[in-house]
Amino acid sequence: MHDDSLIATKLGQLLIGRQWTITTAESCTGGGIASVITSVAGSSSWFEQGFVTYSNSAKQQQLGIDETLLIEHGAVSEAVVRAMCMGAGRKASAEVAIAVSGVAGPGGGSVDKPVGTVWLAWAIKGTGIIATCYQFKGGRDAIRAQAVTTAISELNKALSKSTV
Repeated sequence: MHDDSLIATKLGQLLIGRQWTITTAESCTGGGIASVITSVAGSSSWFEQGFVTYSNSAKQQQLGIDETLLIEHGAVSEAVVRAMCMGAGRKASAEVAIAVSGVAGPGGGSVDKPVGTVWLAWAIKGTGIIATCYQFKGGRDAIRAQAVTTAISELNKALSKSTV
């Protein structure tokens, strides 16, 4: 079994144990997190839905992100991934949400947000939202793959520590 399938299977076990569901809000990964999660047989019992909100208008329309937040902070920011988590969790009525927004490259980077900058956020019922910025290395595919794996594995760690 592939490593991502293993960590997704563990995620499913953690969610089933709590009778919780998960949703995803993805930008730079383009649905990669949802794809890994749904590769697990039986994931329909714990995966609610995924949102691929690549553009700013999609983030506004699908997740209810305020345009001002996007203008002030940019799509690749802590404020926006936190809002993506909240919006996805609310829309899907899920107890857990993962959000991701980043610069996968090869273009689009800046001095403040170079290629490889990826913000991930996790919302867990009863524990709030955790958001972390990563600087992944490699080309577009490598950055996206690292974001997917990190999103799921870090959520597993947080859920394992959670007492809710």
